[in-house]
Amino acid sequence: MMQVRNKREVTLNEQDSLQDMLECEKQLMGVYAAALEEGSTKALRKEIWKNYAACADGQFSVFHEMCARGYYPLRPASEEQRGERLASFKKIEKQLAQK
Repeated sequence: MMQVRNKREVTLNEQDSLQDMLECEKQLMGVYAAALEEGSTKALRKEIWKNYAACADGQFSVFHEMCARGYYPLRPASEEQRGERLASFKKIEKQLAQK
């Protein structure tokens, strides 16, 4: 839990720090994804892709640490839930292929 001692001093606990790091990595991945879409040369897109991949690895590392510490509990999806998601993606894929 974040503690505010005065207007200039804020102390984050481990969970808050990791959550902040995870959110920053996700935002940065979004920036790189947008830059990748706009990249005008192959060399630029290659460099952006390397940075995106490094950022994705960092995001996964933070996510993994949060899971290991119990800060990001995961629940396995049921077979029914997986089937529903797969059907949804296949429907979208079919719609995109028709355009």
